[in-house]
Amino acid sequence: MSSIPFMWVAWGLVFLMFIGFRVYVARMSRNEDDQLVLQDSSAHLRQEQEVIIDRLQKTKPVGRAILALFGVMTLYVAGYYVMDMVRQFK
Repeated sequence: MSSIPFMWVAWGLVFLMFIGFRVYVARMSRNEDDQLVLQDSSAHLRQEQEVIIDRLQKTKPVGRAILALFGVMTLYVAGYYVMDMVRQFK
């Protein structure tokens, strides 16, 4: 039995994990505002924004790891087919 279906299933799972993570981060950051809060009366708004930014900063290493895994899997799939073409033309 060929390993090609397993390769594609693994790539698909990593792809779904990547998309799911991106949706999670987008949902978490939907209330983030890119504004500068200068007044003390808006301290609660500043505090809310800092909490959101802290949570987003914690997700960056996980996002990089998933992106790296997705890149490696994509290179593996592409490399497999390139090597298959090379073998066919020998």
